[in-house]
Amino acid sequence: MKYGICNLSVVPGRAEASDKSEIVTQVLFGELLKVYESKQSWFRCKTVPDNYECYIDSKQFDWIEEEEFNQLKKIQPALSADLVQVSQRSSDDQIIPIVMGSNLYNYQDNKFINGNAEYNFEGNVYPLESKPSKSRLKENAFMYLNAPYLWGGRSPFGIDCSGFVQLVYKLNGVQLPRDASEQAKIGQTLSFIEEAEEGDLAFFDNDEGNIIHVGLMLENNRIIHASGKVRIDRIDHQGIYNVDTKRYSHRLRLIKSIV
Repeated sequence: MKYGICNLSVVPGRAEASDKSEIVTQVLFGELLKVYESKQSWFRCKTVPDNYECYIDSKQFDWIEEEEFNQLKKIQPALSADLVQVSQRSSDDQIIPIVMGSNLYNYQDNKFINGNAEYNFEGNVYPLESKPSKSRLKENAFMYLNAPYLWGGRSPFGIDCSGFVQLVYKLNGVQLPRDASEQAKIGQTLSFIEEAEEGDLAFFDNDEGNIIHVGLMLENNRIIHASGKVRIDRIDHQGIYNVDTKRYSHRLRLIKSIV
């Protein structure tokens, strides 16, 4: 096994080793990779820390040594807090755009390190020095409002339901699994929707009983979730009531309190 770090803004992680293959997730700037066997220019990777498996083109990440990988895993990085901001590589002044939730390792005095390169960064960051708060979960979730739905997406320019929830919690120092079905396995189950607080997670199933959707609870029986776009709808004991179509779009399975 080898190790890598994402050195581009938003890199596709694909189901198979091909540019034509389905995007199953995206890797943000500064996120770490465990790298396994290769298929020509493609490598089977697992994202860190959620161990989500995908294929990534070798041209879209930097190699790092095991010692550096282990050191970075122990660090709580600062996170970019702007929807999109640019960083500038010190060695050659090249500009790299980065999106909200990207890792900025060893951030200090508007500089950070990514792999073997130092970058200048004038944007806003979350230092993650305080405990997560449900009010900030809501604030972060609202930053993604109207982001278009994209299967496998994890950025303000395209995001899926579980990627949305995962990133909102990441911005608050809480790492969730990548998929909704795995996210539903953690936290404390609430007995009634009336017990839910803003920031809690609501999960929804299909006719086979499989968890297929997740959203973040808001006050006054509302939910913010990625369905067509990141949007706010009503929710009750049946599920999500789409305020535009005037129909139920998702069937409620359970609600979990994570923080």
